[in-house]
Amino acid sequence: MSYIADTLENLVHQTAFFSLSWGNYLMIAIACVFLYLAIAKEFEPLLLLPIAFGMLLVNIYPDIIAPPGADGSAGGLLYYFYVLDEWAIMPSLIFMGVGAMTDFGPLIANPKSFWLGAAAQFGIFAAYFGAIALGFNDKAAAAISIIGGADGPTSIFLAGKLGQTNLLGPIAVAAYSYMSLVPIIQPPIMKLLTTEKERKIRMAQLRPVSKLEKILFPIIVTIVVCMILPTTAPLVGMLMLGNLFSESGVVRQLKETASNALMYIVVILLGTSVGATTSAEAFLNLSTLKIVALGLIAFAFGTAAGTLFGKLMCLLTHGKVNPLIGSAGVSAVPMAARVSQKVGAEADPQNFLLMHAMGPNVAGVIGTAVVAGTFMAIFGVF
Repeated sequence: MSYIADTLENLVHQTAFFSLSWGNYLMIAIACVFLYLAIAKEFEPLLLLPIAFGMLLVNIYPDIIAPPGADGSAGGLLYYFYVLDEWAIMPSLIFMGVGAMTDFGPLIANPKSFWLGAAAQFGIFAAYFGAIALGFNDKAAAAISIIGGADGPTSIFLAGKLGQTNLLGPIAVAAYSYMSLVPIIQPPIMKLLTTEKERKIRMAQLRPVSKLEKILFPIIVTIVVCMILPTTAPLVGMLMLGNLFSESGVVRQLKETASNALMYIVVILLGTSVGATTSAEAFLNLSTLKIVALGLIAFAFGTAAGTLFGKLMCLLTHGKVNPLIGSAGVSAVPMAARVSQKVGAEADPQNFLLMHAMGPNVAGVIGTAVVAGTFMAIFGVF
């Protein structure tokens, strides 16, 4: 009888209830909120759902991301996924998938979109100086600032390259969370900075883009950008390779693999491993709260800067540019472009801005990668 009692007592004490802190329970509650947003509200569920589930797992069973022991014992399952994030493998593969899924035609048809994508990067520099003011060192500030571009893969890539792996988890979660919340964060800023008359502006149809242009574009961008900033090659190179798979028309199998099977596999591994970095011990501290606040401020600044530059282009073109497309200059592809379309359609249901907004959106992806490469060049990272 005592044997049975001892066995039951051991089993009870093996449960997580006896080892979790109040912080773990708080993070489990946050994970459940994220799961609700992903499933019920469909806020970027492909990203938010695996991140939230990784957050749930690590706060129930912290060893799931534990590194290998000094005695040679194996590490936790998600530790090996996380190493691929640190090595910049996952972000680069994500960029290849994005390139394969994205049509660069609107950007080629309207090269002025590059200016809108560049303007939206203002949020990055606002976050950089804000992080410096809050006491982060220069490399940490640079890693944090990329959140302002609403680009999760680039945030992870730069944090790893600058040796800020201790901040990688909060940075990645903040970046992906704000990417998921684009439909909530952006519209109020866009409406505040534009008039109803501006939101109703109908833009002229984009010119047709030839197949040759679409093939040459990724090749030329790769040569130009990577010659100037070689450290951007893993991101820009993979983005353009994926697009070349799509536009060349001769490697249909590679295009389908990069944009479907491989892309979704990488999203699962990256999302769960990023979520698993949010244990209560690592996440519930003042530095994390600063990062989350800086990310929100940076994202708001980026959205505002893109919209204001759109207003300037509207003025210079005598009303031919709808300022709403400027907000799509952040890198959340294609969600930010869809938000531009949605806000424009609220003012005029017959106004179709999606393809016009995709130009700045794609330019923002390239721009964020260029800013990351610039930071690496400044700090001498290769």
